[in-house]
Amino acid sequence: MTQAKTSSEASLGLRSTCPYCGVGCGITVHASGEQAWSVAGDTRHPANEGRLCVKGSTLVETVVDDRRLLHPMLRPSKAAERVSVTWDAAMAHVAEGFRRTIETYGPDAVAFYVSGQLLTEDYYVANKLMKGYIGSGNIDTNSRLCMSSAVAGYVRAFGEDVVPVEYADLDDAELVILAGSNLAWCHPVLYQRLVAAKRRRPEMRVVNIDPRRTATSDIADLHLPIAPGADVALFNGLLQYLWRADCLDAPFVASHTSGVEDALKASVDCADIAVVARRCGLQETAVRTFFAWVAECPRTITLFSQGVNQSSQGTDKVNAIINCHLLTGRLAKKGAGPFSITGQPNAMGGREVGGLANQLAAHLRLDDPDQRRLLQDFWGSPSMVQKPGLKAVDLFEAVHSGQVKAIWIMATNPVVSLPNADRVRAALDACDLVVVSEVDGGTDTAAHADVLLPAAAWGEREGTVTNSERVISRQRAFRSPPGEARPDWWALCDLGKRLGYAEAFDYQDPADIFDEHARLSALENPAPGSSGEDREGGRYPRYFHLGGLTGLSRAEYDALEPVQWPIRTRERSASERPFANGCFSHPDGRARFVAVQPRGPEHAPDARFPLVLNTGRVRDQWHTMTRTGLSATLAQHRDEPTVDLHPEDALTNGIRPGQLARVSTCWGTMVVRAVTSGDMKRGELFIPIHWNGQTASDARVGALVNPVVDPLSGEPEFKHTPAAIAPFESAWTGFLFTRRPAALDSVTWWVRIQAPDCLRYELAGLQWPDDIDAFAKALTALPETADWIVYADRAAGSYRAICFDAEDRVLACLFLTQDGALPARDWLTGQMAHRHRGATRRARLLAGEAPHAVDSGPTVCSCFGVGRAAICQAIQEQGLRTAEAVTAHLKAGGNCGSCLPEIRALIDDLATPAAQ
Repeated sequence: MTQAKTSSEASLGLRSTCPYCGVGCGITVHASGEQAWSVAGDTRHPANEGRLCVKGSTLVETVVDDRRLLHPMLRPSKAAERVSVTWDAAMAHVAEGFRRTIETYGPDAVAFYVSGQLLTEDYYVANKLMKGYIGSGNIDTNSRLCMSSAVAGYVRAFGEDVVPVEYADLDDAELVILAGSNLAWCHPVLYQRLVAAKRRRPEMRVVNIDPRRTATSDIADLHLPIAPGADVALFNGLLQYLWRADCLDAPFVASHTSGVEDALKASVDCADIAVVARRCGLQETAVRTFFAWVAECPRTITLFSQGVNQSSQGTDKVNAIINCHLLTGRLAKKGAGPFSITGQPNAMGGREVGGLANQLAAHLRLDDPDQRRLLQDFWGSPSMVQKPGLKAVDLFEAVHSGQVKAIWIMATNPVVSLPNADRVRAALDACDLVVVSEVDGGTDTAAHADVLLPAAAWGEREGTVTNSERVISRQRAFRSPPGEARPDWWALCDLGKRLGYAEAFDYQDPADIFDEHARLSALENPAPGSSGEDREGGRYPRYFHLGGLTGLSRAEYDALEPVQWPIRTRERSASERPFANGCFSHPDGRARFVAVQPRGPEHAPDARFPLVLNTGRVRDQWHTMTRTGLSATLAQHRDEPTVDLHPEDALTNGIRPGQLARVSTCWGTMVVRAVTSGDMKRGELFIPIHWNGQTASDARVGALVNPVVDPLSGEPEFKHTPAAIAPFESAWTGFLFTRRPAALDSVTWWVRIQAPDCLRYELAGLQWPDDIDAFAKALTALPETADWIVYADRAAGSYRAICFDAEDRVLACLFLTQDGALPARDWLTGQMAHRHRGATRRARLLAGEAPHAVDSGPTVCSCFGVGRAAICQAIQEQGLRTAEAVTAHLKAGGNCGSCLPEIRALIDDLATPAAQ
């Protein structure tokens, strides 16, 4: 049994790093035997100082072997079944497939598609093998889907992909602009740091720019519900306002930048605040207030994330933001700067080693032949890449067309996560060779693999990750990989050796790889600001520099503390703040203003698809749920996929809250439950990204998203797809609790939810089964001799059946109805852990609730399992008026704090009638 402990209880455990978001929280793992662990926040880690969100706190619930891929699997042909084989046989097949494809069609006919879940050492080997030895740029990463617009914007402005802000700057900012970031749910620990800073300094202002009202809006002094895609107009308007309000830092702009005149000329159409407000769908007074606050606050941070990046104009949005900071000189200073918050634990590390198709390792430039030659000489490589490879969406389009004939996918699930995902699925089916390295052998993408390779997971591998503020941390192993699982760097090296490059890939361990990575970062890399032939240390000054970490012994690598780059020497006394000396990484040392103009999304709503579909994350889930979907705790907050829409849009389209609805776009359809949270504007829909073909019958939202990308970054437009919505009329609905996976072939719609000690399914069908008993037995796949009790009322359209084992525990519990009336699930969930002897106890189960049972309602606080009904009852009966009072009474909100916005909203909702 695993449980979360306090930091003091686990302080002597192994130190590692959380594998979820880009905050990069330190974790302490305390092991007691091979199968028992507890986790706590690492109080010594600068990113979180002991705090963890609920996902980090429940990591031990996901360290299970039930769904693990334990052995290499191979199918010799598309028509054959996969069989378990040795690593040698699997890698021989992979190597022969890649070699034959390269010899026949050239190096650009093969590709790697990797992930921000890889460790830097894995990433480094993959990039070296593809770009330096195979000689193709066709290695891209799922970071393309979330951060590539930020990368492109930084490179255009600064000459290098450098984030110039640190978490500590939030403590000193006068104004924090949260643009396209639901920080409270997507980066809860950093959000709580911001909350604490505002509590200490109430005069700090927070502006939330987001089409939806989210949990992050709870902290905002001003919420700007911007029209999707209008960010360039807003920040161009801000640039004009700052210019006209005499906020120009003239010495900085004159000495350290270029292009300001062009940027001002391009933005002149946004000089009128009324025009900006109309373009952005905002109140003019709100825009005027926002602009005035920025002008008043020299210490301004603009923190942005996917709402800015995931757009066909994402790079321009990033540069529109950076332009405002350059004009005012508000960067490379305490409490000021543009700050992209990364979505994955090692999206930054992947960028350091050149994991994107248009990058080289160590921030060297792919478009410079001298820098390509420098890298080739360092690696001693035979066939250096000469041009950028295919970016993610284009890569899978090339797979579909047959241009790319062999692909190795690592630690990601593109059949769920990419736009136009059904086309991705078809592409893999048509591809000559699909290799997938995975922890979970049952993912949507793994289903299309010709070769499946078992990968080591978090807690089983050694290496480093880099977080959003450039801090490098160690991930450490606390358990042995099960079965034959191996780290990704090892498998990549094996391929390199089999292709004839044994010496180049003869690494003994991750420390060897990290040392080469660090040495490369220091190659020809003087401090930016050096000039001419007198530059000391080389010709290509870059801020990314790990020279102080070269030559580490194995013991020093194992003991490596969190450290922020640049790290030029081991003797440095403090972190070097990039750009503090006014020197940037362009050849002339100046930052660039980028002239950008607003343009709408590629596809506009029309009569057929009149709504705009937005996608994103929910609080307690992660990516495509291959890890978080294993946790019963994390399933409590949002247990099934939903579509959120404005109540008037629901009424117009004939949809009742709680009803199933079909959402359609030009690219696909899905069926999810409709909710009207009150957070949406008219004409807009929101659907989470997490559910997949293993957790729901019809909820891969990627299949609906248009495949349009930003022309520079290649990042897809996940935030704006024209859509339509209509009721999904089912003949019956129901739910099933079972201890084994259900046989769902005869069910039209279903969602699978991990519950304590069992699985729960929500179900719906288009036709009431003719033989309902046979349907129940087929669904549960239990033997004919099983002990069933059944209640059936055919006239009322109600059916309930429960099956028990020989020890009187529930094996399966099925409730179906034609009128939609079903009991709450919470009490029945708890009964799966008990024995039920006697007619009275079993009759209560059929009733679906105990006498006088109180439904706790949807979970609000996952850390302590506190439901909405319990919180509302405490607020009303105890007269609680603050979130702190609720925490004191119920503990809710007392751990990670990510539920505090919801608690405050409940307090406000319950206070409103009294106020009226």
